[in-house]
Amino acid sequence: MALVRVGGVNFNIEVEGPPKAPFVILSNSLGTNFHMWDPQMAELTRHFRVIRYDSRGHGRSHADDGPYSIASLGRDALAILDALGVSKTHWVGLSMGGMVGQWLLANAPNRMERAVLANTGAYLGSSDLWNTRIRTALATGMATLSNTTVDRWFTKDFQNRNPGVIAKILAMLNATPPQGYAASCAAIRDMDQRESIRAIQKPVLVIVGRYDPATPPAMGKLIAASIPDSQIITLEAAHLSNIEDAETFTKSIVDFLTGKEVTRPKLAPRKAAIRVAAKSATEKTATAAKSIEEPAARVANSKTKASKAKASQTKVSKTKSPNGKAASKPKKPATKTAAKKSPAKKSAAKSPAKKTGRKTLAKKPAKAPAKKSVRKPAPKKSATKTRKSR
Repeated sequence: MALVRVGGVNFNIEVEGPPKAPFVILSNSLGTNFHMWDPQMAELTRHFRVIRYDSRGHGRSHADDGPYSIASLGRDALAILDALGVSKTHWVGLSMGGMVGQWLLANAPNRMERAVLANTGAYLGSSDLWNTRIRTALATGMATLSNTTVDRWFTKDFQNRNPGVIAKILAMLNATPPQGYAASCAAIRDMDQRESIRAIQKPVLVIVGRYDPATPPAMGKLIAASIPDSQIITLEAAHLSNIEDAETFTKSIVDFLTGKEVTRPKLAPRKAAIRVAAKSATEKTATAAKSIEEPAARVANSKTKASKAKASQTKVSKTKSPNGKAASKPKKPATKTAAKKSPAKKSAAKSPAKKTGRKTLAKKPAKAPAKKSVRKPAPKKSATKTRKSR
């Protein structure tokens, strides 16, 4: 650990790991210092030359009144790399560190290799929220922000199980210079990188915490959707996912930075158990609802069938033949069959000499050909009567 003069001010920097290994630089979140990365150091130093530094306004680094911007914090990182003689490096940043990483990937891509952007956003908005934090920090100090901040950073379950870890993180927060914290809040408040990150062409892994209220999963998904070929994973954690789910976080970033395939972490057993119980309860509710609905459905179906049958009977009774009597559909094919089988009936129907044929013509006007067939036999009838009279 050493204070290094960079750009006329001091930065607290630590470099560890094999001298000839690839470089990776770690950038801390708002309100912490580089010791937030302690859970990752044992594994990272096996593969990389690791650079940790306290961001401006945090830890033991220079803290002035600002104003800060994400761009100025990015230029601080580049100046640190220059001071250490590092031309290119991987980047791992969480929260504010991830915001600085986005700026570097878009504005200094020649200095970046792969990058991990964890629990961060390209735009946070809500200037009132940030202005309130700025006023609180400057007026009453960091201790006033402790309780609400810890609840954003860790789930209640993790807080209850790890009081020692929480105490260490609270110590970092309370030691942060209020003016440095306030100036960094202003930088986040004024940031909007939603368009600039679309130009990023470097390999990127986005990490989100399922229970993160500070930078919800939707913010990480927006970043991943904006950067071509980026990857995204979800951890069972709140905001400081590198601490709450340290093992999965560490494995994921090492696999990604070394070029291995990053597997999606499995859900924690306790969360899976909660989902199974919820599913079981849902199934029971559905079964109970079904048992109530089925009898009602059967009654409704029987009523529907009865009404359909009644409607069918009414329709049949309303359908009538030409002579005014009710017509029955089954009788029609029978009549046609009988007409086809009896040649005698055919000839009788065609013969105009029969009275039945004449009555039919009187009641229902015949077509033109039928009239001709009636007129032609007339002379024959009169001739027959003349012979009889004779």
